[in-house]
Amino acid sequence: MRRGGLATACIAIVSDSPTHRITWEGRIKAFRDPEPGELAAYAERGFIRLHALVREQGLRIVRTAADLDAARSEAPMVLVAAEGADFLEGDLGGLEVAYRRAVLRHLQLTHYRVNALGDIQTEPPVHGGLSAFGAEVIRRCEALGVIVDVAHGTEALVRQAAEVARKPLVLSHTSLTTMPTPRTRRITPEHARIVAGTGGVIGIWPPASLFPDLDALAEGITRMADVVGPAHVGIGSDMMGLVGPSALPDYTSLPDLAAILLTRFSLDETAGILGGNYLRVAKACLAA
Repeated sequence: MRRGGLATACIAIVSDSPTHRITWEGRIKAFRDPEPGELAAYAERGFIRLHALVREQGLRIVRTAADLDAARSEAPMVLVAAEGADFLEGDLGGLEVAYRRAVLRHLQLTHYRVNALGDIQTEPPVHGGLSAFGAEVIRRCEALGVIVDVAHGTEALVRQAAEVARKPLVLSHTSLTTMPTPRTRRITPEHARIVAGTGGVIGIWPPASLFPDLDALAEGITRMADVVGPAHVGIGSDMMGLVGPSALPDYTSLPDLAAILLTRFSLDETAGILGGNYLRVAKACLAA
């Protein structure tokens, strides 16, 4: 982060890891249901490891919107996140515990199993989009000051989440497609416009299978910006979360990506894509 000039990163636990595995096709897929209390306990251990890493690396934790103003690449900060709200296990109280104890400030509703909050892109729908519990979680996140992330959710989930939300949404890691295949993690222009319509931001995902190098990644960012405007686009690095190689394998590549983006966008637009757009959303969502 320091070498790449990155002032703040979202570092996420992955709450459903014990229940999924990689198939022979290279897909991540749930293979069993969790035991009662299993994912809550797994998430708690994950948050403990995350905070230990923060201490070990001499980083600081973002708690409020004001903290973000103090973040600098020479003194980086971490925004604690969870990929998948499976650890709640249908109990809204778990959200408040994570907010207080783990300093959770960014919550992705779903991941690679259909949970109590809603449907996912990579499995057949069960809830018809967002569940009633998922809507409750969004409202409570907004009341507490937690950013709501709709990555991995179906278009129906995202549309319904946008109807519930009163603050901007994040779709943290994906890319644009006009010809979606079944169970794709990419999104259509209409899907993207729903997120942008909340004032939110969409992070462009860098798998090398989609974008083999930084030039290709910049082209993917440009395509999304053409659909929703550059003010609604960001970088969804999914660092260490990809099945295969990444076009952005390390934060030290960020200056090179910035140089490419500056050939396509203005200075202000580039600054927004590289973090300013997410910063805007975070400040609108976090407590003062």
